Amino acid sequence: MNKNYQKIKQDFEKLGSWQLKYRELMLLGKNLPSLSDALKTNDAKVAGCESNVWLYTGFAEDETTVLCTADSDTRIVKGLLYIILTMVNGLTPDEIAKLDIADEFESLGLAKQLSESRGNGIRAIASAITQFAKAH
Repeated sequence: MNKNYQKIKQDFEKLGSWQLKYRELMLLGKNLPSLSDALKTNDAKVAGCESNVWLYTGFAEDETTVLCTADSDTRIVKGLLYIILTMVNGLTPDEIAKLDIADEFESLGLAKQLSESRGNGIRAIASAITQFAKAH
């Protein structure tokens, strides 16, 4: 795990209630850069998400670590995306393939608070990133 994700994890462990975690998600979502409209294509859309989610997976300039970018049309999902991208960006494909994103959401206390359709969306996003990692 990278340092930035460890910090998010520590911060969430200190937050007791779902309301505080929800507020933190909203704040984190503000840190997620928006994709230009030109990048919000059907090819980049993640199937299975309740909200519109556009995801791009690739490699960082070092060509060994993964760099994902994403955006959504809802604030809560932007916060969830921010956490996922912080979790995976900078890792190698092998490290991502071994990572269980759903377990990480459990440990943050987020999975049980999300609606079933939001949970399905998170699994779809995680699956797309994991498939990219396993293919490389």
